[in-house]
Amino acid sequence: MPLQFTTDGSPGHRRLALWQDIVCDVFVGLDCKSDLGSAFHGSVTQVPLGRAVCSDVCSDRQHVFRTPSRIARSDQDFVIIALGNRGDGAVVQDGRETVIHPGELALYDTTRPYELKFETSFTQTIFKVPREMLQRRLGGTEALTAISFGGDVPLERLAYDFIFHLCQSAERLAPSSAAILSEQAVDVLAMALSERLGKTPLPTSTHRSVLLYRLKAHIRAHLAVPDLSPAQTAAALGISPRYLNDLLADEKTSFQRYVLAERLDRCRRDLASPVLAHRHISEIAFAWGFNDLSHFGRVFREHFGMSPRDFRHSQARH
Repeated sequence: MPLQFTTDGSPGHRRLALWQDIVCDVFVGLDCKSDLGSAFHGSVTQVPLGRAVCSDVCSDRQHVFRTPSRIARSDQDFVIIALGNRGDGAVVQDGRETVIHPGELALYDTTRPYELKFETSFTQTIFKVPREMLQRRLGGTEALTAISFGGDVPLERLAYDFIFHLCQSAERLAPSSAAILSEQAVDVLAMALSERLGKTPLPTSTHRSVLLYRLKAHIRAHLAVPDLSPAQTAAALGISPRYLNDLLADEKTSFQRYVLAERLDRCRRDLASPVLAHRHISEIAFAWGFNDLSHFGRVFREHFGMSPRDFRHSQARH
């Protein structure tokens, strides 16, 4: 069952203070202001989804701040994806400001200051994910925040619809399915963000991080291709193989090591899933780009300390 928090039933003079406590508990430490005083109303529902959290926020007009002092007192490290459902809301971060209209989404990062401005009542769906989930796909978030995505762009609209409907269904999903689907939601989001940034001129200071972002997204989208190579990937991104390797060297890895780690992570996830218990280990390995079963078994054991079969059995016992 989802957790629900609401200001209804609270004395009027306490509602805004209670609302600040609610949003700090559900999201991160924030300061909230509203000129409505005792007439203010707000409610939040919260449902876990794997490592992510889905929430629906319905509230009156307000101004929300994530301040440096709040950040200094917190170790909360998330990216928040806000999906507009009713009313408009502005996001200000990293020197940019955008308005989230219904059917659009935008990101903000809890490790840096931001503001949220709501001039009228609104409803938003919030998808809160550990920042690491986006970082390992795309690199830094500085080039992504306070930009609206959605509207008539097909892949962006797909990302919005996937995340929105996933959050609406979150309470009815088994934990194993929820964990897989939350990862897939971030995959779809990463593809949409990568496509947008590939078409948008960027300041030189962010160009390298965006290329790394697009590189990781391309690799993750093509893990099932057994002969995925640096040359093919570099050509798809319009860069040289040498520059591709230079980008990955910044993260102390190489093309081959990064591809192997991502493939092993996908195989480990599928082997742990009771939904995929009927699939042979070889099917899972080949589906993620391995073409030698003995090699797969050896590198899986090196990374996870047990064979694929023993790992699957250990997860089944849990």
